[in-house]
Amino acid sequence: MATQTQHGHYFVPNPSLYPFILSSGLLLMTSGFIFNIHHYSAGPWMMLSGFLAVLYVLFGWFDKVIGESESGMYKNWEDRSFRVGMIVFISSEVAFFSAFFGALFYLRNISVPELAHFDPSFTMYKDFLGTWPSAGPGGVVLGSEYKPPQFTPMSAWGIPALNTLILLSSGATVTWAHWGLLKNKRPQLILGLFLTVALGLTFLGLQSYEYHHAYTEMGLTLGAGAYGATFFMLTGFHGLHVTLGTIMLIVILVRSIKGHFKPDHHFGFEGVAWYWHFVDVVWLLLFVLVYWL
Repeated sequence: MATQTQHGHYFVPNPSLYPFILSSGLLLMTSGFIFNIHHYSAGPWMMLSGFLAVLYVLFGWFDKVIGESESGMYKNWEDRSFRVGMIVFISSEVAFFSAFFGALFYLRNISVPELAHFDPSFTMYKDFLGTWPSAGPGGVVLGSEYKPPQFTPMSAWGIPALNTLILLSSGATVTWAHWGLLKNKRPQLILGLFLTVALGLTFLGLQSYEYHHAYTEMGLTLGAGAYGATFFMLTGFHGLHVTLGTIMLIVILVRSIKGHFKPDHHFGFEGVAWYWHFVDVVWLLLFVLVYWL
């Protein structure tokens, strides 16, 4: 049973196993992903186990926090601390994606052009071209001839453009839901959240189809050199964030249907909305820098 301090008048929860389970689940997911890349049979099972552990923590921890919030444990001090925590968390996510965008910039503008201008007497990739999209020096050298992996780059138009419209629309629907909450119009709140969840699921479905098409018909895989690696790392991690954001939105939707949140007390909703808007902004950068340019 959590307690409220008598001197500081702020809420102090009891120790919990949820952080340990969450970190273990994330370790299993990432390790399984690496194992899967190297074709170890345990890879998919490790990823699945890690995902289920993360899912368990998300719903279990959310349920505990929801109970504390609805019982009146959280006051102004807790609200401020949650906001600061969410800002720090999103800042760490900005740094995370900045590293991958930095890797993309380095490959496109520094590494690949330099490889193409090496002295022929000092490089085994004599026919390598410094153009983008590039497979990078990951092909096969037969004699003096360089054979890069064959793939078709992903076009910006079609599914990527449609997904851009979908995510931008979802940002509008979650904002509309927020307005409904502020005006104490619960039907508007619920409908806006429902539309946001539906758009998020549609985005994930289209991205899954895009990945399947890339692997089966375009030759575009993680093994397709520099372009394939950066494409799937950036879009894949973004897809993971959309998945987590959609799960959080579903929880917020269920809470709204149950009558949770008030116009003057709803940081649970705001925190998820902040996260969703961050996901939207990252996708816009991905669309321009990965698909379009």
